[in-house]
Amino acid sequence: MIEVIDVSKRYGKHLAVDRVSFKVDKGEVLGFLGPNGAGKTTVMNIIAGYIPMTGGRVTVDGLDVVENGHEVRRKIGYLPEVPPVYGDMTVEEYCTFVSRVKHVPRRERRQHIGEIMEKVQIADVRRRLIRNLSKGYRQRVGLAAAMIGNPEVLILDEPTVGLDPKQIIEIRNLIKELGETHTVILSSHILPEVSAICERIVIINRGRIVASDTPDNLSQRLGGGNDLVIRVPGQAEAAVRVLQAVSDISDVEVMGEREPGTVDLLVKSERDARSDIFFAFSKAELPLLTMKPFDLTLEEIFLQVTQDPQEGSDDVSSVS
Repeated sequence: MIEVIDVSKRYGKHLAVDRVSFKVDKGEVLGFLGPNGAGKTTVMNIIAGYIPMTGGRVTVDGLDVVENGHEVRRKIGYLPEVPPVYGDMTVEEYCTFVSRVKHVPRRERRQHIGEIMEKVQIADVRRRLIRNLSKGYRQRVGLAAAMIGNPEVLILDEPTVGLDPKQIIEIRNLIKELGETHTVILSSHILPEVSAICERIVIINRGRIVASDTPDNLSQRLGGGNDLVIRVPGQAEAAVRVLQAVSDISDVEVMGEREPGTVDLLVKSERDARSDIFFAFSKAELPLLTMKPFDLTLEEIFLQVTQDPQEGSDDVSSVS
């Protein structure tokens, strides 16, 4: 649905985006992540046709964003981090204005706007001036504007900023629902939110892509495929002695107490040692409360691939 090919963007001598390439399939929800200043907002603006690229090519549904800019923009709903809403309009007036700009047929506008306001839960403030709304409500008005016209692609830059925890859950569920019928690019600094919504992530750092894959694949690749976390009751010493006797275990690291009266251990191994660990604890008559693969959280993946500015993408990326 979306193809970004060797896209670069310069601001004078500063190279903000350096030959970025990735694809987003039709119906996919992609998490597009990066530190502040990494270039992610610039890339999203280029895809949406808001700013020109210095080099490369972007297509949306086979249409070039430069050569077919008007048609491409009709296919995209874009929510910037700061929604460009008009404070002197009421919510309903603004949504009507956006529907006219997007050429929604007059006979369909009232019902269409009503349905969207219900979805993003702003129907109760439809007659209030936007300037009098809270930041969270203004954010939802911006999301409504992006959805007007039922665009095939939604580009959402920090859609839950300013929302309270209950509202975040509601918008998260809405984005999941939208992902069933739309192609979505989601940028957010709330990484558990990205994990809960997105099927695949692309991480950009210093203008270059440093990781592209599913969270599970990245966790396995960066975290060590055979490493395990086990939980045992009491002290760690006896468990460490048992583990040291199991072949091919290279290291045991005490992670500390996660649950009262227990201790977690990180077991590093060159192979799948789960069966041997189970039987070793059974033979030693020591309880083994849990044993699971060592999975990196999305926060840990993010920090690992962005902490070194010189780290390239070849060793962790699977761009498709």
